[in-house]
Amino acid sequence: MVPSVLIVDDEKHTREGLQQALEDNFDVTVASSADEAFNLFAAQEFDVVLTDLRMPGKSGLKVIDKALALPNHPAVLMMTAYGNIETAVEAMKRGAVDFLTKPVNIERLEVLIQRALKSKTLEVEVKHLQERLDEKFAITGIVGHSEKLHDVLGRVKLVAPSKATILIEGESGSGKELIAQAIHQASPRARGAFVAVHCAALSESLLESEIFGHERGAFTGATERRVGRFESAEGGTLFLDEIGEISASTQVKLLRFLETKTIERVGGSKPLPLDVRLVAATNRNLEQMVRTGKFREDLYFRLNVVRIYMPPLRERTDDIPLLLAHFNKSFSEENGVEPLSIEPGAMRYLQAYPWPGNIRELRNFMENAVVLHRGGKLTEFELEPKFRGEVLALPNGSSSAVSAASSSGPQVTGSAEGSSLLVEDNEKRLLREALHKARGNRTLAAKLMGISRRTLHRKLSQWPELDTLDR
Repeated sequence: MVPSVLIVDDEKHTREGLQQALEDNFDVTVASSADEAFNLFAAQEFDVVLTDLRMPGKSGLKVIDKALALPNHPAVLMMTAYGNIETAVEAMKRGAVDFLTKPVNIERLEVLIQRALKSKTLEVEVKHLQERLDEKFAITGIVGHSEKLHDVLGRVKLVAPSKATILIEGESGSGKELIAQAIHQASPRARGAFVAVHCAALSESLLESEIFGHERGAFTGATERRVGRFESAEGGTLFLDEIGEISASTQVKLLRFLETKTIERVGGSKPLPLDVRLVAATNRNLEQMVRTGKFREDLYFRLNVVRIYMPPLRERTDDIPLLLAHFNKSFSEENGVEPLSIEPGAMRYLQAYPWPGNIRELRNFMENAVVLHRGGKLTEFELEPKFRGEVLALPNGSSSAVSAASSSGPQVTGSAEGSSLLVEDNEKRLLREALHKARGNRTLAAKLMGISRRTLHRKLSQWPELDTLDR
């Protein structure tokens, strides 16, 4: 499509000359006054507006204001015979992308129009990208309507506009990073960067360099200066996941930032002031780590200004059908197949299953089901044994129970204590089965369960009697 240009000038000779010079490459419309331009704005859209500054009646500055107030506004160029720095500054402040003096150099004008078109295209792309990001990470985009999730989101809305450091606690796979992203998107920093660091994925030496950056020659292999994640998050949010895994030296540096809002690169000595909001997350009990000397008490209190607890999926069972439907739709569209039909019997088992890997495990399950069934039906008899093994309490807490497909088991009441014990027994059984299938390979067992290897280690520490299986 040929780009459209509106020329606004009260001088007939100038209007017609510019129209003739540009009409080979652009769809050109002319207006002799600001009011005529306003009428044209109401009738059609333009890609670029080229307006004179001084005209009888309303000036070209009014044309800029009107043009840039349009929903899909054009790029605006200003021209005048009175070229002075004050006029140029005022035009640019109003939103003009550039400024020309009369008589207009046609070659320069064409260059500026092309530059303005590129600027407008980039602006539209950024706007669309931001809209997609807002939709993906906005609080309203988090799937679920359970009371516990509602409480979490209510807390997010309260703390997001503040400058407070936030600590998100919860099991692996429960959605802590999604909550951190929602906090960022609902904050005044939403147009800044959201930078995530998964602390457990990096060695001690690499983590410190990754977060704070390093100077050239700071260590063997540091051949050039490197900007760390802190500096990359300037004006935005830095999310440190699994904060309980950082070393003592990194804890000291992190504490220094929280106290002074400055960092030092590894191997450097110059403090760098930064405007970064810190959001941390952990699946460990930091308070217990403080008591055992594994985590600094002063850092813990600095991090724990506002605490948000993300409940595991087994505590928000009302959200399971919604999450299944969300991932069902998402993976069906991604793979070009019809959505999977989950039969009521299968849904009851899925809603009763404790999901030790939380949302991550549910997401993996749904992707696998969509790919394998390709628009078919998922019945209770097609579920893996782990979903049908033990008798589990129904999500509504009633005294009835879901029976296994191939056998009956003890009836479970809806009491909190009974449900808690049952969940623990079922997790132990699943872990035992996974270790047996994996012949003691912990990495494979963790993958079979849909949990991280670190979570598996913690479970084995909790239940040491399972640690000798198939080893």
